[in-house]
Amino acid sequence: MVVSSAPGKVYLFGEHAVVYGEPAVPCAIERRARVTVEKRDDDRLRVHAEDLSLDGFTVEYSSESEETPDVNVSESLVAAGVGYIDAAVEQARDAADAPEVGFDITVESKIPLGAGLGSSAAVVCAGIDAATRELGVELTSEEIAERAYRAELEVQDGEASRADTFCSATGGAVRVEGDDCRSIDAPDLPFVIGFDGGAGDTGQLVAGVRALREEYDFAADTVASIGDIVRSGEEALADGDLEELGRLMNFNHGLLEALGVSSRSLDNMVWAARDADALGAKLTGAGGGGCIVALDESDGTETALKFTPGCEAAFRAGLDTDGVRVEEV
Repeated sequence: MVVSSAPGKVYLFGEHAVVYGEPAVPCAIERRARVTVEKRDDDRLRVHAEDLSLDGFTVEYSSESEETPDVNVSESLVAAGVGYIDAAVEQARDAADAPEVGFDITVESKIPLGAGLGSSAAVVCAGIDAATRELGVELTSEEIAERAYRAELEVQDGEASRADTFCSATGGAVRVEGDDCRSIDAPDLPFVIGFDGGAGDTGQLVAGVRALREEYDFAADTVASIGDIVRSGEEALADGDLEELGRLMNFNHGLLEALGVSSRSLDNMVWAARDADALGAKLTGAGGGGCIVALDESDGTETALKFTPGCEAAFRAGLDTDGVRVEEV
């Protein structure tokens, strides 16, 4: 039996613009998904999921079956809970040249599902690492990142980005521009996260930005401006200038709001954080609902968010410099 974990992430800058070749800077956070894998004597998969915003479930099925696992939750939630695990298993089987091996798998996650914090990427990275190790194969973090990207690409019908999986596999702060992914130096970032309990429709939000960009030149200029913010943010990261990072986060949120991907709940949390003297605050991820991220070394933002209408949870989650790793059993 092997237990591996991988971190979630926030976008410091650059979501949506990264789709059009602009750079982005996601950062791993100290919220992890843990995946426990034990080899079976047959080719079946038994998956037990906890804390995946699904109230937990257990299913057992053949990996070759075309039927949906028989479980008492909606088909969409089954797809969300099991699809990424299946894709991770297929990548691990391929890496170990063991196409017919079965596993007992337990997933435990402290990362809200579909909230813009990279829950699926963390589960896939940890799953690939645990399953390959259980089969006697050890992959580098770069190999895990590549295989996790392929897994997400399959599940997301070719629309996946390398950003989430590379960040989850390697940890720390990451610069992503197209297929070019690399780790970058960053100071200890005092992240505070607010969660409205919801999730936006990523496909619909991306399509909305695409339509605006095609119709209006100023929308295309807005996307390019987000890329400029990322480049300025890289300089601030290198200098360890948290105040400048905060100002740039505020700019970034304003541009995302102009592109129509924020929401009332996200804006309420952003302004609550700013009123509590956070250095900066913005939505993270696709938007429409989910999470905001703020920079604040004090307790002010976390306290303010807990009393903000529409905020269901607020927590501190510093920069996690560890990527995917093996945990003690």
